[in-house]
Amino acid sequence: MSESRRWFEQAPPELQTRQKRVSPSPQLWVKCPECRKVLYKEDLADNWQVCAGCGHHLRLAATERLRLMVDEDSFVREDGELRSADPLQFVDSKPYTTRLLRAAQKTGQPDAFISGSARMDGIPVQVGVFDFRFMGGSMGSVVGELVTRLFERAAEREQPAIVVSASGGARMQEGVLSLMQMAKTCAALSLLRDKNVPYISVLTHPTTGGVAASFSMLGDLIFAEPEAFIAFAGPRVIEQTIGQALPEGFQTSEYLLEHGLLDAIVPRLELRDTIVRTLRLLTDPIA
Repeated sequence: MSESRRWFEQAPPELQTRQKRVSPSPQLWVKCPECRKVLYKEDLADNWQVCAGCGHHLRLAATERLRLMVDEDSFVREDGELRSADPLQFVDSKPYTTRLLRAAQKTGQPDAFISGSARMDGIPVQVGVFDFRFMGGSMGSVVGELVTRLFERAAEREQPAIVVSASGGARMQEGVLSLMQMAKTCAALSLLRDKNVPYISVLTHPTTGGVAASFSMLGDLIFAEPEAFIAFAGPRVIEQTIGQALPEGFQTSEYLLEHGLLDAIVPRLELRDTIVRTLRLLTDPIA
């Protein structure tokens, strides 16, 4: 027996207890929700939040999503000064204004959507990304306005539009004003169609509600990450409405691809290259 081991066994009980409790900081590790493998957080971040064991896609922050997709130092934020108001003076368990403030403090973002101009492999694009951490990526008046302005800039500058969705749907605290954003954003897409400007929609987990029922499903090409939940209403609501059990895997990106609602499932680590190749095919003949 080594001297260090013998010292431990002969140490006072209170020191033995203290020694046994020493373990790596839990903040350094995360368990994959799919395969349960314990992953080092820095390795997971280096792999863009994709499990190296099973390939499961964990949630990726909006700012990291932009860093993954666009050329370095090319992103210029647009309309970052817009802030949500509280026209209905909505209060549930807490005031809407309090929810907005806490979401902004948590994420460092003014609302649930980041948009701007950028380049992808040198190609000028208008790109926007939802931040699910901000009130579940819900779409209120400001998010709808940001998406609309993105499409308007893309049409005016004749640059491809790319939107990455991750949303719980329309923001209930703004009532019908949030629902109006569905029609507003879809109407703005007609400007792109008139000028033959391509729009690529990328669906990530989850994309639901009013976002799924509007512009996110109207892309000229629609890509999705593996195993993403994509739906208007949840499965329990649908089952209660139709009185039938739903097929296995219903409302996953794989099911939607099989039934013709998506163009491709693209793993996160292949997303940038896939979009760049697609843009080359769509824009080179125009040029």
